[in-house]
Amino acid sequence: MKKKRTGLSPFALEVYLTVASIPYGQVRTYKWVAAKMGNELACRAVGTALKNNPWPMLIPCHRVVKSGGDAGEYVYGREMKKFLIEFERKTAKI
Repeated sequence: MKKKRTGLSPFALEVYLTVASIPYGQVRTYKWVAAKMGNELACRAVGTALKNNPWPMLIPCHRVVKSGGDAGEYVYGREMKKFLIEFERKTAKI
């Protein structure tokens, strides 16, 4: 039986799996994701993979922010990213 190909690079898949491990209501930096994968210098590559995330509702790329605290970009817009982060912070305490 043939395996179905996703069309994603092994790097992108590792990024998505790493981001999927970020707990609800918490955020991590692009640098954290890259370091968790073994190369903290790959921050921009992590950002590119997340920019191309085909499953933004399943892979919570909104939980990844810039090192300076800025939300950064998001497929549904920066304001939506900020809203999701704040919503999760508030509801994680419930």
